[in-house]
Amino acid sequence: MALVCALALCAAAAAQQPAVPNNRDGLPAAQLQRRVEGFVRKLFAMGSSFQVTIGEPRESKLPGFYEVLVEVSVQDSTDQAVMFVSRDGKVVVRGDVYQIEGDLFATTKAQMKLEDHPFKGPADAKVVFVEYADFQCPSCKQLYEILKQLVPLYPQVKFVYKDFPLEQIHPWARNAAAAGRCAYKQNPAAFWKIHDLLFENQASITASNHWQTLLDYAAQSGLDAAAFRTCISAPDTKAYVDESIQEALRLRVANTPTVFINGRRVVGGSREQLEQILQFELEAARTAAPLPGKRP
Repeated sequence: MALVCALALCAAAAAQQPAVPNNRDGLPAAQLQRRVEGFVRKLFAMGSSFQVTIGEPRESKLPGFYEVLVEVSVQDSTDQAVMFVSRDGKVVVRGDVYQIEGDLFATTKAQMKLEDHPFKGPADAKVVFVEYADFQCPSCKQLYEILKQLVPLYPQVKFVYKDFPLEQIHPWARNAAAAGRCAYKQNPAAFWKIHDLLFENQASITASNHWQTLLDYAAQSGLDAAAFRTCISAPDTKAYVDESIQEALRLRVANTPTVFINGRRVVGGSREQLEQILQFELEAARTAAPLPGKRP
């Protein structure tokens, strides 16, 4: 996405700290937000066609700085990033703050619910690839083509699919997510058949033909048609998709596809980038494994 390239930031899921009240030391919150917005517009040459929203300043891990969430929208694209601004509003730091010791991505992984979601590979894999995607998203179709090649090459990796339909720009994406859920409930293997059919035929599916298309794919996947129809409109199906969307929002996913490999965020991603991270994580898991006969 163009905004991702413009911001050149990796917005990690920072801890949700309370907003800073106006009577604290430093600039008032509203003044701080206006100053950060002006900085972002200047730095990235974002004129009036860009909507720049600065979240409330919050306490951060960086001493002397507040954390703010910056959201930039233009046309149908949105991107988010975390910035740190000094209490006096004179210094901005872009990026994320990490503790050097321990698992760098533990906070991110802890926010993901992976149980009862479609996956390929070992259930107890040391390397977990989580994809937040939208069946109507062209970039997700590109990632699908990459994963068709990668998944067979990495049988020791767990590949998990999670829904993040962008309903405001993709009118049939949410119903496709519901169809995937209903297929999974009847037969987990059928989910992957519908998953593949949706991406393979994405260009020919429209808002007007998608319902019949979903029913046809369910039949091709060997699903019970009556149960499938009932399931798509069921409240628990809606709740499942809503939960996946809310989880993605908590992780500050703004674009599809967004991937997390052992908690490490990758937006979009080329095959070379994905393989680099997979190989790094597999090697790290191998070297961390206890020797035979030794207790972990």
